[in-house]
Amino acid sequence: MRHLKPTESISASSKEQLRVLAETVPQFVWATQPDGYLEYWNQRYIDYLQISPESLRGYGWRQFLHPDDLERVVTTRTRSLETGEPYEIEYRLRDGRTGTYRWFLSRGAPVRNEAGKIVRWFGTCTDIEDQKHTEEALRQSQERVQALMESSIIGIVVADGETIVEANDAFFQMTGYCREEVQSRLLSFPKITLPEYAARDQQTWAEIAVSRPVKPYETAYICKDGRELPILAGGVALAGHASQTIGFVLDNSARHELERRKDDFISMASHELKTPLTSLKLQTQLLRRQLAKQGNTRSTDVLARMEEQVNHLERLVGELLDVSKIQSGRLEYLQEIVDLDALLHAVAEIMQQVSATHTFVVRGTLDVPLSGDKSRLEQVFINLLSNAIKYSPAGSTVEVDMSQGAETVTVSVRDHGMGIPQEQREKIFERFYRAFDSAQKTIPGLGMGLYIVEGIVKSHGGTITVDSALGKGSTFQVTLPLKGIASHP
Repeated sequence: MRHLKPTESISASSKEQLRVLAETVPQFVWATQPDGYLEYWNQRYIDYLQISPESLRGYGWRQFLHPDDLERVVTTRTRSLETGEPYEIEYRLRDGRTGTYRWFLSRGAPVRNEAGKIVRWFGTCTDIEDQKHTEEALRQSQERVQALMESSIIGIVVADGETIVEANDAFFQMTGYCREEVQSRLLSFPKITLPEYAARDQQTWAEIAVSRPVKPYETAYICKDGRELPILAGGVALAGHASQTIGFVLDNSARHELERRKDDFISMASHELKTPLTSLKLQTQLLRRQLAKQGNTRSTDVLARMEEQVNHLERLVGELLDVSKIQSGRLEYLQEIVDLDALLHAVAEIMQQVSATHTFVVRGTLDVPLSGDKSRLEQVFINLLSNAIKYSPAGSTVEVDMSQGAETVTVSVRDHGMGIPQEQREKIFERFYRAFDSAQKTIPGLGMGLYIVEGIVKSHGGTITVDSALGKGSTFQVTLPLKGIASHP
């Protein structure tokens, strides 16, 4: 701080330059006598407080302080006046136009003469309202993060690459690992992930590393005691740190247990229904033949319709059994040579007899036989053609296109119906999922067909995809390897 000599004075030119500078800066600029008596202020100060210079002079500015800040500010300034030490303090000043308070950062420093005596105090007030809002938002965000980290429900992990470097108590409680193992960098995702989920996990963390959004997915960890823990996991890359990620882990054991119980029930109920249904069907057929011999056509027609419903119920029970077997990996397949070309023509002919409102067109040829299970492959394409009928209720052409490569064959089933919305395409292969049309009406069925289709196709080493546009129809494409099931148990 510059010292002023007793005889030294500031020229009129210098005073004007200082005044212009004080009026130019965005802060409030002020000056007081050694005892704190306000004797100078710039125009911005007056404009904000909306007060007359006479009222502001001296200690009038205190009336604009927030009541909660007044004592703290006066105490701080009094101490500085007594000690001669510069000060810095935050407080709220009332806006004279709106009556609201805004936060300011005030700084004051003494000016001394050559003898070291304070002759004046200069200072500024800087508006920090926006900064305060930012700090408050950051504080609230930190509190939310802390609350999440302390949650007993969701496990939170921070990773550097594949190594876990930080985790919350919930994660340790779920898995049985301890904080010391994390601090020693002994835990990594490859180490704690079940081998069958390793590829999916690696794909997920690779996507996170390039800042791609990753939807929650199911995986399983190996706990410290050797238990398998099914979880729902997700994560996101930390901004500015491509290799660092933060993820969440939600215990999925309860859901898996419910799924297991549901599958057990479905399997048991299907088996229990299958025997009486078979008996009912045989007795219905026997009774219909006996009445036909007697010439009772009216009763035989009723029994024929009854038999159709029994067949429908039998198919539903069969699908339920298939779903249960796919879930448990017990769906059996025969290994045989399949003429897929002839099979597709036969399926199209069957469906043409069933549906009078649709026309089925088969294009292309397949010269090479396929190794697989004929009845299961027939089930795949009957389901796909049945779906084409359901998704184009107004009636139209259903196209079946065949093509073959050196090692695979491809079959596309296309309808010209309502199409499938983007948000439903990823779900239509899930168990018991039923799509909705544009009027939010549920498509008939139990949501098992496409799940079974995907299971059979995958067991043959193949893939199934769907391409669709609303109002223009859908195309399901099945690609199967010629070598069939043998290499894909």
